[in-house]
Amino acid sequence: MTEILLIRHPETDLAGTFCGHSDPPINAAGQAQLEALLETLADAKLEAVYSSDLERAQTLAAAIATAHRVPCTARPALREIHFGDWEALTWAEIERRSPEQAAAWLANYPHQPTPNGEPFGDFQARILDELDRILGTPQERIAIVTHAGVIRSFLTVRSQIDEQTAWTLTKPYCSLTRFTPQPGDRATMKVRAC
Repeated sequence: MTEILLIRHPETDLAGTFCGHSDPPINAAGQAQLEALLETLADAKLEAVYSSDLERAQTLAAAIATAHRVPCTARPALREIHFGDWEALTWAEIERRSPEQAAAWLANYPHQPTPNGEPFGDFQARILDELDRILGTPQERIAIVTHAGVIRSFLTVRSQIDEQTAWTLTKPYCSLTRFTPQPGDRATMKVRAC
């Protein structure tokens, strides 16, 4: 594998909430981000596209695959972390509804899951196992359309970049991180956000 394009999904109407396994469609801003990203990727010479099975990622993945005439494979293990009772809530709503739980979660993150949510260790193991399976395929250049938390975890573990840098790289919707695996060395990364 010579290059992996790690792409965050476009914006939805749940932007600004804890949107893990919630499944909203992209909104008008997200559609514009999708179109801009397709232009950016026009000469990418992709061989395959992999994606989370949630609609916001699938919409972009299908558009990329169609534009490049390559297969598109949905992988449920590429979903964002499940936020349990906090799904689709803003931080202000969470603090208002359960201030003690919110404070405890902040103090103990990532060791304490959200109420009825997926433990971070389980999430990280799930997505890293899945990404390793994908990286074991014979394609040279692929796109993976997924979620910010998935990309952040991959970058911090596989390229040993710090959390703040990973956060900055993945914050924009439709952010694009070019990851070049280099055995025994840190990854080379180029980033462009739409």
